[in-house]
Amino acid sequence: MITPRRIAFQGQRGAYSDLACRNAYPGCETVPCASFAIAIDTVHDGGADLAMLACENSLAGRVPDIHTLLPEAGLHIVGEQFQRVEHCLIGVPGATIADIRRLHTHPVAMGQVRGLIRELGVEPVIETDTAGSVALIAQWGRIEDAAIASSLAAELHGMRILRRNVEDAAHNTTRFYIAAREPRPVAPDVPGTMTTILFRVRNVPAALYKAMGGFATNGVNMTRLESYMLEGSFTATQFLADVDGHPEETGLRHALDELAFFSDELRILGTYPRSPFRDRAT
Repeated sequence: MITPRRIAFQGQRGAYSDLACRNAYPGCETVPCASFAIAIDTVHDGGADLAMLACENSLAGRVPDIHTLLPEAGLHIVGEQFQRVEHCLIGVPGATIADIRRLHTHPVAMGQVRGLIRELGVEPVIETDTAGSVALIAQWGRIEDAAIASSLAAELHGMRILRRNVEDAAHNTTRFYIAAREPRPVAPDVPGTMTTILFRVRNVPAALYKAMGGFATNGVNMTRLESYMLEGSFTATQFLADVDGHPEETGLRHALDELAFFSDELRILGTYPRSPFRDRAT
């Protein structure tokens, strides 16, 4: 496998996406981007070899932007990465927990530390980014302002970790698609392969039921199925699915053949190695 030199991600340095990049490819330069669209464009323009794109979280569910952007991104999914979200309570040097009056972070992260907010009796202040909230408290230098973010964000900004693992749920994990300009072929006989597909079913009775039946009858495990409307239409629905297996394996090949019969559009967005995290999590 070719070792990437640069990986683009959405967010500021120290974000959980940045941490996912560093864990997946140690030593690789990470490229912060203001949006998922910019991260995708950065790969297209040659500014990065890969993009680390958050697609779902075990608490918050799917990441809507990716479902909108990925079908037209023109990139290939070449891998997946799981990143445990371990929120830290971060203050300026010299601050203590007793000093905190205001807590700054992204709204999703804020919703994941409700217990801490009740315990400390602090004012929650919504910011646009977890790592960005650490940059803000570093800029202000006030002991009464703290942030919720990753340990990496605290390290990069020279801030103090007052308490680790302050999230309400210990299983909080984000999954990422790793995307590249060109596919990275995986041999059909390689164990532990996954495939991501995009499809639309015909607007006729039981079309989805019949399309999904091919996966059941051919023994193909589907790990994810998401639906979303197209261009505001209530009758045009697109589906994104992650399934176990390689498109050239007999079972999945037959399942895709059946799906194609009932689908107006069927695209394979990528075939890639299954993350070892899946086996550890079961």
